[in-house]
Amino acid sequence: MSTRPVARTSLAGLAAGLLGVTSLGVTAPATARDTFATTTLAVPSAQTIDFGETIDVTLDVDSDTGYSPTEGTSTLLARRATGSEWKAVATNTSASLDFFAVRPRMTTTYKVVYTGHEAASTRDDSYEPSESEPFTVEVARTITRPTGGFEVSGRVRPRYRSRPIVVRVSEQERGGFTRFAVIRTDARGRYSLTLPRRSGVWYWSFAVKKDRKYLGTRFKWRTWVSPERAR
Repeated sequence: MSTRPVARTSLAGLAAGLLGVTSLGVTAPATARDTFATTTLAVPSAQTIDFGETIDVTLDVDSDTGYSPTEGTSTLLARRATGSEWKAVATNTSASLDFFAVRPRMTTTYKVVYTGHEAASTRDDSYEPSESEPFTVEVARTITRPTGGFEVSGRVRPRYRSRPIVVRVSEQERGGFTRFAVIRTDARGRYSLTLPRRSGVWYWSFAVKKDRKYLGTRFKWRTWVSPERAR
């Protein structure tokens, strides 16, 4: 009978010891890192260009941390003057990498969308998506011409089939122009006009009007005929 109290004491001590070991083995749950808001700024190198030219788009994606995110992608989206949908033009794997040699085929509105980033581990931060303010790049038609003479010919691009070119004339270089003729291009956008040999100096304006897709374009032409030759 003298051994029973000892047995109880030993079991109680063992239970207390086991409870102590168990409590030391419990770990606190992992704490997730923060999610930061971002801003996207896209700036084009030009907002008015001639058909066939390109632009660069400088990109800056920033976050509330004061630093640019190192994860996530940025996509350049375009909406043409004739459309209503945004379409992807290019995607950069680096959030703030610029877009180079972007070639608008007509007047086009652009914006850049940063996808954001969801951290894969609790040691990394997450970033919310953002997009830039839209900007528009206007594209002007081009018109070629010779270097001199009374035979003026060239081509209007792009796709200017059977369309008008307004020709005006003036004795002043910077004003006083009146309509001389309206000529039309052929199926390939080419034009040709023989100017009259008027006495003295005359200035001629060849103009293509603006439309929904393209800005207009124009050039000036100068002719000179001595009074003796004009007779």
